[in-house]
Amino acid sequence: MTAFFSAAPSYCSRFGVAVLLVVLADFLFYGQPAGITAFLFAILIAAAVVAVHPTAFSDIRVWLKPAALLVALLPLAENVSLLSVSIALAALVVFALSLSGRLRHGMARIAGQIALFGLAAPFRFVRDFIRWRKTARRFDGRRVRLAAIAVWVMPLTLGAVFLALFGAANPVIDYWLSLIDLMKLLDLIQLARVAFWLFALAGVWAFLRPRLPRFSRRGPRPPLAAAQPAINPQSHVVEDIVFGKAAILRALIVFNVLFALQTGLDATYLWGGAALPDGLSYAAYAHRGAYPLVVTALLAAGFVLAALRPGSETSGDPVIRRLVYAWVAQNIMLVISSILRLDLYVGIYALTYWRIAAFVWMGLVAAGLALIIARIALGKSNEWLSSANLLTLSLTLYACCFINFAATIANYNVDHSFEMTGQGIPLDAWYLRSLGPGAFPALDRFFDHQGKTAEAGAARELVRLRGIDEGWYRTVQANWRAWSFRDWRLLAYLDSKGSLVLPQPSQPSLPGR
Repeated sequence: MTAFFSAAPSYCSRFGVAVLLVVLADFLFYGQPAGITAFLFAILIAAAVVAVHPTAFSDIRVWLKPAALLVALLPLAENVSLLSVSIALAALVVFALSLSGRLRHGMARIAGQIALFGLAAPFRFVRDFIRWRKTARRFDGRRVRLAAIAVWVMPLTLGAVFLALFGAANPVIDYWLSLIDLMKLLDLIQLARVAFWLFALAGVWAFLRPRLPRFSRRGPRPPLAAAQPAINPQSHVVEDIVFGKAAILRALIVFNVLFALQTGLDATYLWGGAALPDGLSYAAYAHRGAYPLVVTALLAAGFVLAALRPGSETSGDPVIRRLVYAWVAQNIMLVISSILRLDLYVGIYALTYWRIAAFVWMGLVAAGLALIIARIALGKSNEWLSSANLLTLSLTLYACCFINFAATIANYNVDHSFEMTGQGIPLDAWYLRSLGPGAFPALDRFFDHQGKTAEAGAARELVRLRGIDEGWYRTVQANWRAWSFRDWRLLAYLDSKGSLVLPQPSQPSLPGR
């Protein structure tokens, strides 16, 4: 029973901190635009985690953890997006587990812990509440509940009496009390708001009590001899023939020949600029080849990892290792060719979010193939390879948080449009408008150029909608909660730009004037 009462203050203090965070979340987020508030709330969660783990400061290097967390949260200050929020959540999970002493070492293990934390987080508060109730019943829960209620009777009763006396003695307090509308307060308790509170409570509680699910084995563990499967000599013979050293050697020779053929074709048509067969355009050649080649590279990576397992007979054969190096190098060349194919396709059909994602994905595949060569050459384990790939992915996604992809797409499409260069395809200005405020500068350049041509009237409707979009954007940015560094820079541009004016319909711009 002593253990229960010693643990109760810990639960109560954490619950009090969690309720305070929920109140702040309601003030910062409910019915409000997302902006700098996401960064501020992440800092508040980190401070709360530190507050409930004061013993973590016994380590002299403890300030390295908040510094690393602050770096991970910087994308939220730049711009709030799904990517920046995901990185911030992952960083907060690592921070909470680290302060509680539950963080494991190694990128692969940390990634697994983040995934488990995300799966268990929605149910952590409910599980802790049920456990607390069961413990309370076991240790005379009725007395605990009565004590918890009775401790508030005297303060609330006397507080109400004092407040009534102050209201009778002070007209200002009496006026304030008259302004309290209980029905108005009840109107604030909406079903959607209650759901938001519960969601916020479950989220912050998971960080205040960072626990990972435990997968216990049920039943007695079988003896070692019984746990080993029966050895089938025939199956080993089949495995040695189909997946043995000789089979892998022949497979690598065949694969290298096939990949050399594909690399030669790419070198001829893409790098050398040779004429394609009749009826086949460079756009079709680029589009049909980009994604299948990436899938091919991924299958090749899987084969290499399976064929050259650390400590296997094939991994020590020098001929097989050289063939693997040659094959992986050809795969890297195929990925580079895929990037060139996609670049040719974008040059003809413009840039989109999915095509930028494809560029990033292909770069990651090429980096992963290079890491496979490093793993084989350095004799590292598959766990090392997984950690290296996760680190590469994490750094790439972190860097992407600081890139304004909407502005990048809009600038590229405007600069390479038919209207601006006389080549390519006409600009899809409606798609640029769908990119949001980030496309404003590129659209303004397009409108400025169109205003000097005879087709100025064709852009007039888009100019009008551009003004409406800017008005809506300024209205949202008037709320301090929506502030971010990216929006701050865009507002500075809009303030310096001024209004965009095109020639009036009664005074059209004519060629030659």
